[in-house]
Amino acid sequence: MDLRLRHCALLVAALFAADVAFAQTAAWKEMHKVKRKETIFGIAKDNGLTVEELMEANPEMKQPGYKLKKGDFIFIPYPKAAPAPQAQAQAASAPQPPAAQPADDMRRRAIRVGVMLPLHDINGDGRRMVEYYRGVLMACDSLKQEGVSVDIRAWNVPEKADIGKTLRDKDAARCDLIIGPLYSTQVKALSDFAAAHGIKVLIPFSIIAPELSSNPNLFQVYQNEADYNDAVIARFLERFAGHHVVFVDCNDASSKKGSFTLGLRRRMETMGRNYSITNLQSAEDKFAKAFSTDLPNVVVLNTGRSPELNIAFAKLNNFSTNNPNAKVTLFGYTEWMMYTKYNLDNYYKYNVHIPAAFYTNPLSSKTARIELKYRWNFHEDMLQALPRFAITGFDQAYYFIKGLHLYGDRFVGARGTVGYVPIQTPLHFERVGSGGYQNKSILFVRYSPEHRIETINF
Repeated sequence: MDLRLRHCALLVAALFAADVAFAQTAAWKEMHKVKRKETIFGIAKDNGLTVEELMEANPEMKQPGYKLKKGDFIFIPYPKAAPAPQAQAQAASAPQPPAAQPADDMRRRAIRVGVMLPLHDINGDGRRMVEYYRGVLMACDSLKQEGVSVDIRAWNVPEKADIGKTLRDKDAARCDLIIGPLYSTQVKALSDFAAAHGIKVLIPFSIIAPELSSNPNLFQVYQNEADYNDAVIARFLERFAGHHVVFVDCNDASSKKGSFTLGLRRRMETMGRNYSITNLQSAEDKFAKAFSTDLPNVVVLNTGRSPELNIAFAKLNNFSTNNPNAKVTLFGYTEWMMYTKYNLDNYYKYNVHIPAAFYTNPLSSKTARIELKYRWNFHEDMLQALPRFAITGFDQAYYFIKGLHLYGDRFVGARGTVGYVPIQTPLHFERVGSGGYQNKSILFVRYSPEHRIETINF
């Protein structure tokens, strides 16, 4: 059965009873924190509502045995007799479309968004996408404060689902933007549907989408491994020009990092740049011979695993003790973000650079605010995962909905057009041939010897 969200009203199965607290109309006025001794009748009266209007915005109130509790957050809608003021303000302040624009200009009305992801509690995919979807809802809430109206609907599209059945829903064809799918096997059907109906599609995670090269309606956030490695290699060679590169074989037969290290070596050979190779099991004197005493060194392991990283730090510590004037930087992998808690001092010591498509700064005030808001809205913490899925949903939805509000059909996700600094996932899209658009943002997370964490954006 489809999950639908009409005018920001989330209709969820009993499985998602915790989510029902977020259900509401598109034109809800505010979120109210329940005080001691407040009642449903009193809150409704104070806000010029009927009890029925308040309960429609908060469907959990209709459940048997429901009790209003101090500290709960509930949604206060606008009275049905009065239109939402932000709708009037938006109509008055929105830029008038040029003559060539159709009468149904999305810059002058609510942006119609569809979410087609596995929204269930059966497995990890479903739970992660529910959290992502909650982030989308939070973005809609934030945009509402800026006068951007959103009409959003959601469908549960699990892995084995026939997405064609979902697309036959009459509401699907009315969307301006569809976020999904999660699974690559569902991309073609959604791509064909988007082409037929002139709908933009944001593919939030799937990296296999051949249709991207021919369908200008598609926007893909994550690059495939080959494209991502090529981008990282190019930025590596820029960042570490004038460095001596040391490749360390870590004897990890399960590693998949060989495609990156081999690609980097071949690019360096083409450029005539020298490098050296050593082994994690080499004796200390042989290990040291791979390093330059004249140039700064940048070390590249061929694994992203933690055990080998720990051994590498031990080898580097011994080398640094015996060669105090040698300069060493360690270049890593996205997985290393998960090891920060245990290796932070070594990350600082060796000026570690980690390439990534995302980064969440746990000390950022923006991160703290969205984590707190998530806890308030959904009465639980975000999943401990990388990336943080609610923040991913927030960043992507905010960027695209704001872009559509500003530019309508002309929005292509180019750098600097939205004026939004993402909390976690940098976004700027470039055209792929004559087809769709690919997010080309990557960043290096740097742990500097001055004990600072900074992001280098490309």
